[in-house]
Amino acid sequence: MPAFTASAPGKIILFGEHAVVYGQPAIAVPLSQVRARAVVTANLPAGQKGIAHPVSPQPGLSSVIVDAPDISLRTTLADLPAQHPLARAVLLVFEALGVSQPPSCSVRIRSTIPLASGLGSGAAVSVAVIRALSAFLGHPLPLEQVSALAFEVEKIHHGTPSGIDNSVVTFNKPVYYQRGRPVEILKLPAAFHILVANSGVPSPTAVVVGDVRRGWQADPSGYEAQFAAIGDLSRQARQLIESGSPHSLGPLMFQNHALLSQLDVSYPQLDALVEAARDSGALGAKMSGGGRGGAMIALVQEQNAARVAAALQEAGAANVIRTKVGKSGKQVDK
Repeated sequence: MPAFTASAPGKIILFGEHAVVYGQPAIAVPLSQVRARAVVTANLPAGQKGIAHPVSPQPGLSSVIVDAPDISLRTTLADLPAQHPLARAVLLVFEALGVSQPPSCSVRIRSTIPLASGLGSGAAVSVAVIRALSAFLGHPLPLEQVSALAFEVEKIHHGTPSGIDNSVVTFNKPVYYQRGRPVEILKLPAAFHILVANSGVPSPTAVVVGDVRRGWQADPSGYEAQFAAIGDLSRQARQLIESGSPHSLGPLMFQNHALLSQLDVSYPQLDALVEAARDSGALGAKMSGGGRGGAMIALVQEQNAARVAAALQEAGAANVIRTKVGKSGKQVDK
């Protein structure tokens, strides 16, 4: 059988992280410069040319190899805990397709998305695995089902995920997302440039999300007021983006970062990067993702992108990615 391959992009949240978990809208775009890739192949019987994984030819969990060299993992599905994210993604596909005796195969995963960076690594890996495996089994799943299955895996990564990561990664388009409502694909009549700076500090998303939940439980009215303010920024941002005025988003981004700082989900390094972006001429900047590490983003004019990127690196960014969100809603690599 031929190899079946699927890939999925990273993502950045432009507006609305954390508040989106509590019913407020958020905006996210795919980050195509970094991707996860899954390849599913049949295991050949011992003695046949090209064998990669000499495992039992009999169907079953012990005949499925999960190979993820980026995290130094290579084992059988039978030896992985059922709640391991990779095992969960594979098992969900088998369940969705009614596969009771999995065929002997190998699932190999590679990713260029930094781990624990707020760039959607977990969602991208899940989406790539779900797509490649369902195609290998002869029944490629529709996008809505891919997203739904990836959301189930997100519960392992984030505890109480909003659903925005799996949505933007699956559809690979800028989205306006509100929990409990259909995903809306944003119209982008004008392009804009974003710099993504990785702080180099791992971001424990599940821990941060849990801390915010405990804060909300202790002070529901106070936190909900903050969430509502963040949600209002997302609504304003959508209007600006769809009216062709994305370069007016800057003040909203700074406001969003300030509100997230009040929720205690920022981090000194993220604050320093935001200030470096501001001082070097960025139109706007904010943390992106779970916070307390991970990434921040800066809205820049094309002619000033190099200057802001250099300032971010001088301020300690581990790396800086430049991306352009284009007119058709697609993302253009730079």
